[in-house]
Amino acid sequence: MKKIFAMTLAVVLFIPNLLSADSAKGLNVILTSKDSQTQMMAMVLSMATLKQNKKVNMTLCSSAGDLAVKGMESEVLKPMNKSPKMMLQAIIKKGGNVMICPIYLPNVNKDKSVLLEGITFATPAGGAKELLDLDFQNLTY
Repeated sequence: MKKIFAMTLAVVLFIPNLLSADSAKGLNVILTSKDSQTQMMAMVLSMATLKQNKKVNMTLCSSAGDLAVKGMESEVLKPMNKSPKMMLQAIIKKGGNVMICPIYLPNVNKDKSVLLEGITFATPAGGAKELLDLDFQNLTY
């Protein structure tokens, strides 16, 4: 009886999550981490989302903003033998919407000329709108 109750409870609790994930339009990803493996996890999940014909809105802030800068290197990781920056560029090519946090460039003494092609500026109003859109799942790294 306890097993049946536990299984029923698990189904009742997890079915809504599964249904909402399947019906989601995509992901909002906020990436701030400097850690290469954490950055790569964000990229891998974003790419997997795009491959399911869902949308990805990614905002790079803080140390992760370095990924958006031309000439800045990022570590190549196994098993894919790719770097987070290489994955970021692939996400852009596949149609992902990648933005840089508006406070990143002024605080690293750079201007928009250093950004990789396809990266735009996030705005507070736009970011809030995306995060509050219940048709998207939010991930923060």
